[in-house]
Parts: sequence; C-alpha cells; structure tokens
Amino acid sequence: MADRTPPLKSGQLLSPELPILASPPPSAMVNGEGPQQVILVQVNPGEAFTIRREDGQFQCITGPAQVPMMSPNGSVPPIYVPPGYVSQIIEENGVRRVLVLPQQPEFHPGGHSPLHHPPPHAHLPAFIPHPAMMPPPPHLYTGMAGGVGDMSSQYISQYHPAHIYSDQVSPDSHAQHGRPAFHRDDRTSKTHERLQKKIKERQGGGGGGQVKDSPPTSPQKSCDSPPTVDIHNGISGKGQDAEHGQFKHGVSSPARHTGKGKDGEPAELDKEALALRALLSTISKPTVSDIQARGAVVSWSPLVRPESENGSKEEDCALPDPLIFKVSVSFSGKDGEYESKYCGEELSATLEDLRPATDYHVRAQAMCNCLPGSPSEAVSFTTLSCEPDPPNPPRKASGTKNSLVLQWKAPCDNGSKIQNYILQWDEGKGTSVFEQCYYGSQKQYRVTKLSPASRYSFRLAAKNDMGVSEFSEVVDLFTSCSVPLPPFPPELEMAGVTWLCLKWQRPSSSPKEDEINYTLEMEEEGSGYGFQPSYNGEELSCTVRNLQRRTKYKFRVAAYNSEGKSNPSQVVEFVTNPDRPSCPWRLVVKGRALPNGFKMAWEPPKDDGGAEITKYVVELSEGLNGVSWGQVYSGPALEHVCDGLKPGSSYQTRVYCMSEGGQSPLSETMQVQTPAVPPGPCQPPRLVGKPKAREVQLRWGPPQVDGGSPVSCYSVEMSGPQSEESREVYQGPELDCSVGGLMPGKAYSFRLKAANKAGFGPLSERCEITTGPGAPEQCKAPSTTCKSPSCVVVSWEAPPCNGAPVTEFRLEWGAAEGSMQVCYSGPGLSHEMKGLLPATNYFCRAQAVNVAGVGPFSEAVLCQTPCTVPAAVSNIYILKESELQSDDASVDADEDEEEEEGSSRVLPFYSPSTCLGISWDPPCDHGSEITSYVIDLGERQPIVVGPVTKHIIQHLQPDTSYRIRIQALNSLGAGPFSHTFKLKTKPLPPQPPRLECTAFSHQTLRLKWGDGPAKATTSDTLQYQLQMGDKNGRFISLYKGPCHTHKVQRLNESTSYTFRIQAFNEAGEGPFSDVYTFTTPRSPPAPLKAPKVERLDDNSCEVAWEALPPMKGDPVIYTLQCMLGNSEFKQAYKGSATSFHVQNLQPTSDYRFRVCAIRQCQDAPELSGPYSPTVILSPQRNEVASSAAGSGSRTEPNRTRQSLTDEQCAFLLLMVFAVIAILIAFIIQYFVIK
Repeated sequence: MADRTPPLKSGQLLSPELPILASPPPSAMVNGEGPQQVILVQVNPGEAFTIRREDGQFQCITGPAQVPMMSPNGSVPPIYVPPGYVSQIIEENGVRRVLVLPQQPEFHPGGHSPLHHPPPHAHLPAFIPHPAMMPPPPHLYTGMAGGVGDMSSQYISQYHPAHIYSDQVSPDSHAQHGRPAFHRDDRTSKTHERLQKKIKERQGGGGGGQVKDSPPTSPQKSCDSPPTVDIHNGISGKGQDAEHGQFKHGVSSPARHTGKGKDGEPAELDKEALALRALLSTISKPTVSDIQARGAVVSWSPLVRPESENGSKEEDCALPDPLIFKVSVSFSGKDGEYESKYCGEELSATLEDLRPATDYHVRAQAMCNCLPGSPSEAVSFTTLSCEPDPPNPPRKASGTKNSLVLQWKAPCDNGSKIQNYILQWDEGKGTSVFEQCYYGSQKQYRVTKLSPASRYSFRLAAKNDMGVSEFSEVVDLFTSCSVPLPPFPPELEMAGVTWLCLKWQRPSSSPKEDEINYTLEMEEEGSGYGFQPSYNGEELSCTVRNLQRRTKYKFRVAAYNSEGKSNPSQVVEFVTNPDRPSCPWRLVVKGRALPNGFKMAWEPPKDDGGAEITKYVVELSEGLNGVSWGQVYSGPALEHVCDGLKPGSSYQTRVYCMSEGGQSPLSETMQVQTPAVPPGPCQPPRLVGKPKAREVQLRWGPPQVDGGSPVSCYSVEMSGPQSEESREVYQGPELDCSVGGLMPGKAYSFRLKAANKAGFGPLSERCEITTGPGAPEQCKAPSTTCKSPSCVVVSWEAPPCNGAPVTEFRLEWGAAEGSMQVCYSGPGLSHEMKGLLPATNYFCRAQAVNVAGVGPFSEAVLCQTPCTVPAAVSNIYILKESELQSDDASVDADEDEEEEEGSSRVLPFYSPSTCLGISWDPPCDHGSEITSYVIDLGERQPIVVGPVTKHIIQHLQPDTSYRIRIQALNSLGAGPFSHTFKLKTKPLPPQPPRLECTAFSHQTLRLKWGDGPAKATTSDTLQYQLQMGDKNGRFISLYKGPCHTHKVQRLNESTSYTFRIQAFNEAGEGPFSDVYTFTTPRSPPAPLKAPKVERLDDNSCEVAWEALPPMKGDPVIYTLQCMLGNSEFKQAYKGSATSFHVQNLQPTSDYRFRVCAIRQCQDAPELSGPYSPTVILSPQRNEVASSAAGSGSRTEPNRTRQSLTDEQCAFLLLMVFAVIAILIAFIIQYFVIK
C-alpha cells in the first residue's frame, strides 16, 4: 500500500519442501563446482523468513540474516518474486546472487495487496539449508494451525506470475498447474504498463554508467552494518494445504505509507494501509507463564477492532485472515537488541534454549500481508536457576611412576554457587565402570598408589544447590616408567658425501606405553671436541648433515624417559663418501696445428674430491655445433695427439676425469682450426652456346679438392692467335664469365685455376675456341633538310661492314629522344618525312644491318620545323559561379570591345539570365605566341579579346540560345574557327514571397508563405529557404524545400525571433526578403493535480493542493471553485495560499472542488491554467463501505483521464500500421503465393 516497496535481496521461499541436511556437505558445493549448489537467501532487517524442517517443526528467521539453501542435484531453483519487485541475477566469487529490487506497486481494486502464492512444482528439486554455514536454530516450533496453506482463495486469484530464473522450468509452467489468469481493468493495465516501462528504463540505460544487464544498486548496500554471522534457516509448511500458496514476512517503513504514488495512484490505498497498521498496532502486552530455567510460555490476546465514538466497533477495515504473530526476546535490557523466537499464527508460544538465572524482556508484534504493526509493550521475567554446566575434562599437572596430580577449571554455575566436585576413575581396569575417588570443593587432586607405566581414565562433575551437572568427557592419563636400558648401537642405513643416515632400535625391556626419547651423539675424527649431541627426539632414525667428505665419524645413542637417561650404546664408526672431482682445466694446443692433426694438453683438476684421479677422457667433435661427440683418448696421461683430421676444418675438444667419487663435470670446450692447403687442378673451361664475333661465353666447375677451405676465386687466362703470351681476362668467384674485345673469325685458347685462402692451385689444360662474324659498325649522324613546315628530308652514309655486306638501313623518328620509332627500313641512303607539326622539335637516328646482326644506332640528331598560324580551338565550356574569376577573363560591358580586368571575386554585375561565362582550351600556337581571340556570336558583331581563356558575354536576352565559335590569332595570321557550340542563358530567378505567422504558442510558431498548399508535390520546381536569426545577428537555415509552411519548435516564451525567406529554382537563388519579427506569448501555468479534501466536521472541510514555483519571476496564485450538487461551479477562494477552509456546508449534499493556477504577469493580463480533476466530497453516512478511505473524498475517474501525448499517439499509429502490414503479408503468403 505504500508508495515505495521496501527493498529485498532475495526471492521468496524457494521450494515448498526443504529438508534439513544431516551431515556437512563437501567443500565443492560452496563454489558451485560439485554436484550441489548453495543458494543464499538474504533476509533484510525487520523482515521474517519462516520454514519447516524435515521433522515437521517450524523455524522463524528474522533479518538481518543470510540463509544458505543447498540444491542436492546442482540445479538452479525457480526464484519467485513478490508483486512490486523485480529480480536480478549476479555472480560473485562463483556464487550466484538473486537481488529482488522494488518497483512501483500496482493498484488492486479489491482493497488488499495481492499475496504471492507460487505453486509447488513436483518436478523441481528440493533445496536444503547448509548446516555447515549456519549455527543451530534458537528454537523449533510445532503446532501451527493449518500451516501456511490456510489462506483464503481470494488472494490466489490475484497472483501475478513472477520472473523465474531456471534452466528447467518452461515459461508456461504456471499454466500447467491450473493457475487462473489474472484480470486487470483498463486503469490497472495502464498502471502496469507504466511500471514495466520504468523498470526497463532503470535496467537498460538508467543509473548513469551502470553496466548493461547488471542489477541496480540496492539501497541497503550503502549501509555500514557489519556482515551477519548468526544465520538461521527455515522452510515453508509441508502438506496439502501448503500447495495453495505461500506467504512472505516483510517490514515496510511507516514513513512510506502516506501521500500519493509516483504515477498518481489514488490515496485510498494509503488510507487503508494506515488503518490496517493501526489495527495491527493494538496488540496487547504478552503474558509470561510457566517460567523454567531454560524455557517459558508466552501468550497474548487476539486483535479486537477499536470502538468508535458512539460505542460501536469500526468496520472500516475487516480483520485480516490469517494474521502472523512474531515474538521477540531481549536479554540486554528493555531497549536492547531483540531476537525473534517465534513467528506463526498461534496466540501462544513456548520459548526454549534460554539462559538460566537471566533477566529477559519479551514483546509481541502482529503482521499481515507484509505490513507489520507496532510492537507491544515489553514484559520482563527472570528464568530460574539450575544445575551447573558440564565441566571440561581434568588435565594432568604432573606425575610420577606411582602418582598423578589432576587439575580442572570451574564451569558456569547457572545462578547457584558450585559447592563440590565429583572426580571418578576406572581404577586402571580399562572398563566403563567408574568409581568415585574425590569429593570436595578443591580444583586439584593427587591420586597415589598407582602402577608404573599404566593407563587410568577419569571424568569430572560439578554440584550446587540445584543438583549435579553431567559428567565431562573421559580423559586417559599415564604414569611414568623406570629408566630404560642402553639401546643397541646405531646402524648405517645410507651414506652420502656430506650426510649419514642412521637408525637404531627401541630398548626391548621398555613397555609400549612408556614415552622414550633418544639422544644421538657424534665425534669427528681428529677434532678433539669429543662426542657432541646431533639429534634429540622420539624418532628411531636420523640423518646427520653438514659433514665433511671422506671423513670418519663416531656415533653412539642413549635413551631416556621421565625417570632418567640410560647409558650410551657402544661406539660405531662410519665414513662419508668422497665427492666427485672438479673438471680438468687450462686446455691448450702444444705447438702449431698441422693440416691433419694437433697436440693438446691440460692441467689436472684443482679439487680431486678426496680420492685419486684414475683416468682422463678426451672427446672430439667436428664442426662448431657440438652435436656429435666421439671419444678419442682414455688414460692417465695429461696430453694427447689428435691425428687423421681434415685440412681447413674446425674441431671442438673437451676433457673430463674419473675417480672413486664419480665422474667430474666436463671441462670448457676448446676450439681448434686445422690450416688449409691450396685447391687441386680444375677441368678446362667449356664454351656456352655459339661463339660470337667479338665475345665468347665460358663456364666451368669447381675443383674436386678444395684444400680444406672453400674456393673463393677463379682466374681465366687467354692467349691470342698471333702471340703465345697469356693474359688474365677474368678473376672472380663466379663459375662463368663473358670474354669480349675479340676479333671475328679468330682462334683463342683459355686456361683456368682456382684459389682459396691458402693461395692459387695449378692451371688446367687449354681450351681452343674460334670466334664468328660480326655486325656492322656504327653509322655516322644523319643530316636533315626542311622543305616546308610539315616536310623534312633525312640522309645518311654506309658504315664499315665487318666482313659481311650491309643489307638494310633503319631510320627512327620521334618527338622525344627516348620515344623514337622506326619510320623507314630499306637499302636506301635517304628518306622524306611528311605530315609534321610546325615549330616542333624532332629527333632521328640511323642503323645498319647485315647477316651477322644489327649494328649500333648512330647519334641522335635534332630537327626543328618552321612556325605557322595557330590551330583551331577544340572545346568551349560554360563557367560556373564558383569559377567566375576575373584573373584571366575580360568583360564586354557594352559591345564596344572594352576590355577590363576584374578582381579575384565573382563579378558583381554578373547575372546568369543576361550573361554567359565561357572558357576554352588554348590551342597550339605553332611556334608563335597567340595575341588575341575572336568570339563569333552569329548575328551579333564579333568580340575580340586578349590572350585569355575566359570571358563573360553580357547584355544578352534571358532564356535565349546562342551559337558561338572562337578563332585564335598570332603574329603570322589568324587560325581556323572552332566548331560551333550552342549555349543558352537562364531565365530570371524568382522573387521572395510574403512571410506570415498563422499559429503560435509559447513554444512554437507556425509560418506560412506563398499561395500554394501546405504540402508540395515532388514536381514543384520552385523551392524556398527559411532562415532564423540567432543572438549574434547571424541567420541559420531552418527549412529548405518546396513546402509553403513550417513549424518552428523549442522556442522560449515571450521572446522575439527574426526570420527571412528566399525562393530559388533552376534559374538560381532569388534575393532574400525583408526581416520579419514574430514574438511568442507567455506560457500559462501547468495543470494541478486533484486537490485533497479533508472533512473537519459536518459543516466544514479543508481543501489543500500542491504549490507551483514562480514562472520567470511572475508570482502564481490559485483559484478554488466549488459546486453544490449539479449546479454551476462558483469561486470559493482566490489567493496565493495552497489550502482553504470551506465552511457552512450542508451535511446531506455532495460538493465538488477543483483548482487552477493563475500567472500574474507584470506587464500583461493574468494567464489562467487548466483546472485540476474534480474531487467529490460525499455527505457523511453512518454506514461506510469497508473499502472506502477515511477521508470520504474521491476523484472522478472520468475527469482524471489524461490524453495521450504526441509520442504515444505516434507509437500507437506505428503499431496499428505494423499489424495491418503483417496481416497483408500473411494474406499474400496464404492466398497468392500458395
């Protein structure tokens, strides 16, 4: 009933049947990794959580508490959320947590908040409270009449299906159990939709930076309360009645039960909640009877309706059924902390597990439908005294072979002083029969005349005036024995370099009950310190460490107990093992390494490990990777000769030694490089392909023997046909070479030798090769003669033929030296080039060809043709406005061929309707600079301009076509005209329309211009641009398009705004209109909510309404109107107050009240806002309906109905269109396609 439901952190009861676990669960189920899971149910402060144990008894848990519920099969339970809450699931440290957060409560016309009754599901697993995570409950109760299943069926029909978090429960699981559907009226449905929308906003984007899909922060997480340690668990009732539903115990803050809801819920719910709370708070003071030492019986009277002034009982609120009573107990005073001991429907309860001789305060509290009443007055009582608590077992203070001294501490006396202690023992017989050995008030006792090394059992009890306590646990104590005999000498179990492992035996004469310790003593040979203890303990073995290697040690062992120490055993000697030697060092090569071997030497190890070196082992590895090692020597010598090696190879060698202590580590690796020798002879070089006239290509292979070093160089020597002397023609690492500079048709001989880092090897045998014929020599540069600007004659001479006659000449011609092409091929010595461009540079060169090949080209010759008139203009373009620059354009202002250079901006007198801006590509000037252009317009006189490529032709007719051609002139004459181009001027641009304001409000202005319709068609060529001025005097574009109206929104009240408009079409943009100024009016006050009417007596009442803040400095006053019966409204009050006392009312008539706000403007008339919803004041009657509130006022439903906003209307239309589209698609799919 409150405006805001108190927050929760868990759901309701998880399952109708929750048995208690008998043994602690494994550790794996706490984090959810095992077959079981733990569900934590957190009970908030002031709330109660009731469960039923496996034995049928009830347990009530009050908050704050955190109840662990265990799932036997590892499944997640369905979490049922009560009305007014939403559930969120988070996971913390491997444990899932269900947060139940409040939302706005729904309005239920029945007058009662709907209880939450989730049905029991037979297929869902039971969830077991975790006993390892909670202490035992303070008290279990029986005898709850009817359990939790006796609730009337009127609450079941109002059940709202809650959100379920489960992998096993289907969404329609509620319907499977026959749950009736919940029916809402229109108003309740709207309220439910509004609440769901707020929940989605809070979960989706609300909260400012909240992580998506995470639960909103609970208000209780900000509290600084310590975590609850005393956690109790419980479950709901078990039986057929429990299947009808389950209930929830909660506490709502009293401050939250006044006022109206957030979304305008009627005030009747709050009145009913207050009335129910007042009824629950009338519970009487409880009565305590049958007071015992550890329990008492508490009873209280049932609730009774309060009597009215005329003596009759009020029937405004019926007695709720069922009622829940909670009994709380405090042992720290009347104002101390109270602990809940009972929660159920009975009118009496038995308090158990109380402390004897303790003052307690007990109080009762009634609850209904999660709404608690105020606690009753506390009643004090004191429990009786009783026998003491069981003491702790006695302990052994000291003892000998024949006596034991026992001590103990006093237990809790439970209100009566302890007078004596009873000590019993079994006399060492080992049976369960105990006899008394001491009775008195002392806390220690000496037992004498005992047997040595024997076991005796004792137990203890305390006695006061109220009786004897229970006996303590049985404790076993032992007496001492005699001094043990000397043990046998220790034996060596294992020996190491620095340690010895010894073991010995227990003396055979000592009984098993005797606690014997041992002392191991050691003496190092030659130390002079004698025997020193190295171990003291009860073990029968010991490892002595930190010893010297290869050293003799003496050992002996002695045994002792509480009676004394025995003589030491016989002395034995043991020797530690020697250590392995260190590695040999200082590996060197003696003398100089030979190509096939070397001599190495080394020094013995610095540390021999305490034993003599028996042999040295030398290992050798070829290469530097050290992958494969081979043994080449094993013996006692300190040097060795390694032979049979390869010249020029790298070797690695290492040494280790052997002794009695083992093998030493490997020495450092020594690298040795054998010297290399020159390579062996090569095979003669061979010819590759056919021999050329002046060049031969040779190739060879490497020598078979490289001398231990890779071949790095080859040398080729050649001898000519007329000389026997040889000369080197090639030296390098490649296996082929090209020898040039030879004579055609001559014989040459070649020889080859290879070299490595050791030097060159011997020469190979000779190789005889004869060269072939050669190509012609290079031609001389050709000569050129210009016959005309487009014709040139080229001639050349024949070069030397190199033994073969020239059969062909080739001439290349081109405009660039690097891109010449063959233009002539034949036996002639001249050629004529035609079709050339005037005033152009050309290049040419010649080449000779014979049967042996093609000779080289001659040098390139430059030839320039003479100048002539310009070429024709190729293209003419229309200039855009952005390109209308006057840097290179001349302006024909009058047709008098007046030339004028403009600035670097668009000409101010340019108009696309009367002017044409043209540009053209400059033609080739043919060697002479262009001096002017002639523009021919047909019938008009030609226009002569300078050497520019842009021009603006003015004084033309709008929307007229013109034929234009251009001619270029230079110093040699006029060139040909260009092709004729057809250009057309644009029509005149439109004028701006008149701007009017057709509708206005305090936030919007609707503007209209022109005479066309409000919505233009796409075929309209005339468009408009509307601009609005800002604070800086600049105009910002608001609309651009063909429409004739525009609505300006989001304006300020009583503010002037400036506007201007412009029309444009294909001809261009017209001028802007004059600036129009429109002013928005002041805004009226906002509508008020329905006023609150409270009847004071039969003839007067008080009307109150909400206050509005001043509107931009203007004060706000209020007008209250009143209507009697069905007459007209009359003004009852006008002023700035927010309440009015209406007097002289007729007791038997209905009155209607409404109020509105009025804004008092300083320089304008008053502005009245809309009236609030009407409130009816009904006449007082003796019979008042139980569902009506105490105030007697109600709001007319038909007057509070609010109209839909624009966004809601748009959303409604969109949904209607979507439904129609889906139906059409379904019809097309079913009837057309199928």
